Amino acid sequence: MSINTELAARICAFTRRDLTPRSLKQARTCILDTIGVTLAGVPEPCTQILLRTPGVATAPGVSLVFGTGRRTSALDASLINGTASHALDYDDFSGDLGGHQSVPLVAPLFALAEERGLSGMRLVLGYVVGMEVMIRLARAVNFVHYDKGWHPTSTMGVFGAAAACAHMLGLDERKTAIALSLAASMASGLKANFGTMTKPFHVGHCARDGLLAALMAEQGYEANTDVMEHHQGFLDVYNGVGQHDAAKIFADWGKPWEVEAPGIALKQFPCCGSTHPAIAMMLRLVKEEGVTAEKVARIEILPHARRLPHTDNPAPTTPLGAKFSVQYAVVRALLTGTPRLADFEGSAALDPAAQALLALTSARAHPDMPRDGADQWGAEVIVTLKDGRVVSRRVNQMVGRGGDNPMTSSELWQKFSDCAGRGIAHDKVAPLFDRLESLEEVADLRGVTSLMEKQAPAGEGASPRFSEVERQGTPLETSWVP
Repeated sequence: MSINTELAARICAFTRRDLTPRSLKQARTCILDTIGVTLAGVPEPCTQILLRTPGVATAPGVSLVFGTGRRTSALDASLINGTASHALDYDDFSGDLGGHQSVPLVAPLFALAEERGLSGMRLVLGYVVGMEVMIRLARAVNFVHYDKGWHPTSTMGVFGAAAACAHMLGLDERKTAIALSLAASMASGLKANFGTMTKPFHVGHCARDGLLAALMAEQGYEANTDVMEHHQGFLDVYNGVGQHDAAKIFADWGKPWEVEAPGIALKQFPCCGSTHPAIAMMLRLVKEEGVTAEKVARIEILPHARRLPHTDNPAPTTPLGAKFSVQYAVVRALLTGTPRLADFEGSAALDPAAQALLALTSARAHPDMPRDGADQWGAEVIVTLKDGRVVSRRVNQMVGRGGDNPMTSSELWQKFSDCAGRGIAHDKVAPLFDRLESLEEVADLRGVTSLMEKQAPAGEGASPRFSEVERQGTPLETSWVP
């Protein structure tokens, strides 16, 4: 069997009986979180420019562009919603993938489900098996693939989207293998474009292409199913000869499912996940050592070596640049506490107080965290105070909120309402949250997407914000520090 043929057999064999309670719960949580950040991303320039681009989202169809009243083809909806889902870089991520595992999947699955009138359970099953394929392939190619400059969210995500959509369509093994093989020729995305609108576009592009690959295979398109292991195929061309291990794709398949892994993490901060360990350490210093901006003489940030190249941006000037600046993210945590969406909007990065602290801040790779060690998500923050004291905090591994430290339902609601309230009407946010919390019970997903439809013109401004009091009648603690 070729790699894609064997993958196809496993994709097609995956049924509801294989879904464990933990995988169902985690899938539902990640999908809910992704819908929230997608709605928040619809008003963003990268999404709105796409919507204005001639020929985009003009095809007839029934699939909703989330947070708008616009409906189009499933392909165009996948492109727009996929881009919106990553616009704020607030979506979940995986250390093993080296990227964001949900955003390549959720947009095409919802668009396809709307077009075909499919159920929430069908979507959940497609999501779980799509993530399995995506992260399994990443295990085979990382971290060479990541270090070469590929954006795994996109290069691996197109395979995940193709697998998920093929499963949702009920394609047979032959056509599923074809869909994966078509996806191999669509894989793209360069880390050089991090910090610009092109990074979220990578997601929209791979989401659309994964769906397109499945739809083409459904219609009888052909491709070389040996495309992964061919001497001019994906593995050798993208990674280099001998720079991959295909056996990792299938080892202990589903034991457990990748969606259950501790490294599947939700974001508590709306910026690049690689900045999160350092943010958390600054929050600890503020809480435990009483560090304030007025007391600081110097800030040193020492992330793991793999966390630094794309976040070493000492003087960001744009919202996107700020999201990929570990220096700004740490300074913002010192100034205002737990970073929120508003801290990465407008001219927040040019705030004089932030600029003054940035002048005192430096970042370098941590000398004592092995580049190829088991822990890839660590950071240390060292603060020299004006009185001469030096205080520091270090964490060796912190991949967002997941595993043994999941977000509570209340925390999920707080993030979801903050995000979704930017894209849809106030009175639809809580009902949408509730429907997504029982997604597998929904018979027709068009009943869910109808709650994301907005009659007013897209991009007119944010809807009112929400508080936990409005949902459950109790205040919510908003900051968490490991």
